[in-house]
Amino acid sequence: PVTGNARPQHSQMPTLIEHPEKIESVLSSLGISPQLVAARCLVMCPEAQELVVAAIDDDGREHMLVPAAADGWRGMSAAARSDGVIVRIVSAFRSVDRQAEIVRNKLARGLSLDAILCVSAPPGYSEHHSGRAIDVTTDSVAALEREFEDTTAFQWLSKNASRFGFVLSFPADNPYGYAYEPWHWCFQAAEV
Repeated sequence: PVTGNARPQHSQMPTLIEHPEKIESVLSSLGISPQLVAARCLVMCPEAQELVVAAIDDDGREHMLVPAAADGWRGMSAAARSDGVIVRIVSAFRSVDRQAEIVRNKLARGLSLDAILCVSAPPGYSEHHSGRAIDVTTDSVAALEREFEDTTAFQWLSKNASRFGFVLSFPADNPYGYAYEPWHWCFQAAEV
């Protein structure tokens, strides 16, 4: 256990989701059919096994990523800052269980499954499970809103993120059926 102000630098995840039947069970409990997943050509995203702290919010919340993505994020955010652009992580690694909780909470608020799956991946299929995806924001805009597209931060990311290995996952009219998410970037590999 960590006490006081000490922060763990590494976190070993207990298990990698290796059994599709576990994901199928979670999906079934949420009313998400295998046909829906197949129709959208979604790819299962196993949970990351090794995570490190990539960033810490002002309130102390830690954002975890796999080591290579964390290094890419640190380089990218430092480069943006040196160009006078502020980019902060809103969300990074998310477990399958946390993704299921998000979907359950939205269902409990009365949202339809179709509406939820336009903005949230089914558990087991979120890039956040991989420890490579980040949702970002900047000053003067609400987090996770399309208006992020109109910011200097988005313009900077569009021009520079690939240098650090990040790509925009869900542009307008993406083939997965997700709403356009200008804030969602995923680490692939740095450009050579």
